[in-house]
This record gives sequence, C-alpha cells and structure tokens, in this order.
Amino acid sequence: MSKKRILLVGGNFYPETTGIGKYNGEMIDWLAAKGFECTVITTYPYYPHWQVQHPYHKRWFWYKTEIKEAVTEGGNHIKIYRCPHYVPKTPSGLKRIMLDFSFSMSCFVKILQLIPAKKFDVVITVVPPFHLGLLAVLYKKIRKAKFFYHIQDLQIEAARDLQMIKSEKVIKTLFGLEKYIIQHADTVSSISDGMIEKIKAKAGKEVTFFPNWVDVNVFHPLNDKEQLKEEFGFAPTDKIVLYSGAIGEKQGLEAIIHTADKLREKKDIKFLICGSGPYKEKLKAIAEALKLGNVVFYPLQPFEKFNKFLNMADLHLVIQKAKASDLVMPSKLTTILAVGGVAVITANPGSSLYDLVKKYGIGILVEAENQDSLTKGIENAIMSSNLDVATHARAYAENNLSIDNVLSRYIGDV
Repeated sequence: MSKKRILLVGGNFYPETTGIGKYNGEMIDWLAAKGFECTVITTYPYYPHWQVQHPYHKRWFWYKTEIKEAVTEGGNHIKIYRCPHYVPKTPSGLKRIMLDFSFSMSCFVKILQLIPAKKFDVVITVVPPFHLGLLAVLYKKIRKAKFFYHIQDLQIEAARDLQMIKSEKVIKTLFGLEKYIIQHADTVSSISDGMIEKIKAKAGKEVTFFPNWVDVNVFHPLNDKEQLKEEFGFAPTDKIVLYSGAIGEKQGLEAIIHTADKLREKKDIKFLICGSGPYKEKLKAIAEALKLGNVVFYPLQPFEKFNKFLNMADLHLVIQKAKASDLVMPSKLTTILAVGGVAVITANPGSSLYDLVKKYGIGILVEAENQDSLTKGIENAIMSSNLDVATHARAYAENNLSIDNVLSRYIGDV
C-alpha cells in the first residue's frame, strides 16, 4: 500500500540553513525518503539574509513550482510551491507582520487551487506565522484531512512581551484566532516542556512533545581543535568563543561585545560572531566604536564545513533575553550538543531551558540579561576543561535528538 500524502504549509523551507527553514526542509526530506508523497507551500528563501536568495531572486514575485530530488535513493520527489511575498530589507515588528500577511494571502490562493486536486491525507503547518493554521483548518473542513499544528515559537506572546504589538485589543483578537486553530487541530505539538505547558493553559488541549532534532551522524565530535582553528584563520593557541546563528535584536547579542570589551586584555580569547541578520551591522558598529581587536565577524558557513566549524570552538554562546527563555528553544543548541560542544546559556531559574540544561548537565547556565554574570561565566568556562559538560551534551543529543527517533515518534500519529 502506498504511503500517505502530506502537505506542509510553512513560511520557511529549504534551502534555508538556519531556523525553522532548516527543520522544515529536513523533516520533508526524511518523510520523502520514507516513501511519503510530500508537497510544500512556502516562501522564497530569504532568511536570515532578509533578501530573496540566488537563484530565486530573479522571479520571486511570481508563483513558482519546483521538484526537489529525494535525499535518499529510492525516496519520493518533493513538489514545492513558492509563493510571492514581501521581504523587508530592515525588518521591524510591523514589517514582519506585513511579510506574514503577504505570504498568507498568496498561500491562500495556492490552497484554493489545490483543494479540487488529489486529496492530501495530512496537512502540517509550522508556527510562525501562527495564522497559517487557518488555511489548514479550511482544507480540513473541505477535504477531511488530518491537521497537525506544530508550534516552534509562541509568536503572539513574543510580539506582546517584546512590545512589537502594544494594543491589548489586537493581542486578544490574535489569541482568539490561535485558540480557534488549536481547537480544530488533530495534533498540536511544540518543542519544549515550558511551551507545552503554556499552550495547554490557554487552549485546554493536550500537546505533543516534538523537539527540534539533529543528525548525529552529520554533526559529531572531532579531535585536533588546533588544526581546525588554523583552517578557519585562527592561531592554534587562540581560545574561540563562538556565537553562530541568526543575528537579530531580540537575543540581546550586544552583550557579547561588552563582554569582549571587559576581557580585551586576555589576548588569546577571540569572540567570533558568525551569521547573518538585520542586527549584524549594529554589532559591528559597536565593536568598531570600542576599538575591539578580539571580536571577529564571519558570514554563514557552508553546510559541508559546518561540523568542523562548530568543533573548532572552545566555547559556544546561546544568548537570549529573559522573557524568551520559555517562548523559544534555541535551534542552534541541537547542533552544539551533537558536536559535544560546551555552551554558555543565558536562562533563568523556572524556565524550561534552564530546567533542561540543569537536569542533564548539558551546558553552563548564566543569568539572562546580566552582563556581569555572562562575563564571569565565559571567563570561568574558557579556563576550565568542562569535559563532563561535553560528554553529557553528546550523550543527550544521541539519546533524545536523533532525527530518526524524533520524526518516527511524531509521524506515528499519521
């Protein structure tokens, strides 16, 4: 008997290599390799650069259909519908709303076109944007498909807490729409215990644990850091403190620059900020104003080099603001754990991230939004071996974050 047909409706997808696009792409690749017939409605790739990427940039204002080869020989091909949408060069709260709205409108047109076609057995939507779930509810009501609603980020709470939306009436309306979507979903899932509890409390419905995963065969520990450091342009004796990921305002990444300033006399400690995003130029400007020679900025690294790149670091940074520690489980943490990396993580007691790290001993915890705590945590960690943390990190990734284990459990509900 042939495998079921799955439709993913998601705002980010392959070939994006960070954030939600990375996980959406890997999930669909895995499903196609297992024999499922997969179709995707998504954006043109723009994140984290905030501009449509080559070679899509030439005709991004039209609908585009493409076929992606399966990653595993014998797997099914993947059909991808790219929908035109607004992409702000310098994203703000309002501009991100405009992006989500423009994609939702063009996505709505594509859903209408697919309704009379061969039925999909399952529609999966991935949040954010949260209101894509309305399109899945529409398809479910008309075609009687199952609806899986996966929440990567509590978008409404984040917009409220970070003052991106200040109107209480608007926030209340958005929560009402979200509750409607959740009530019509056959399966609701999220990535951390803290987020699951928040969703349960506001929706009164069971929520499945569906954590972000990592391919522990692709990302794994390597020896000889000294050689790797030379390969990436550093001295073998340098101590590399690495932040790698999206560079946005909400994480509070300027704290890295201020720590580098306080530790500028320790010449062997180098702070490496790798990635792309709207806040990168501001961080560069702060570092230049302080005349810091111990802060280096790199672009996103190619996938084929990324395991080596992560292994090069002596210390990894997972930085976010206090209010985000229960709203977002940092996706960058999964690959850090897989390579047996030692991470300094900003999270406060009572948050799901803090509880997870403390329970399994998989990182070094410092108080969020506390500059002195971050500086002391980095300084102490870089001078210690932290072998137990590295060992626990790799073991946790193997036991809990393997892509095969995570997706097998999730798709068992289909």
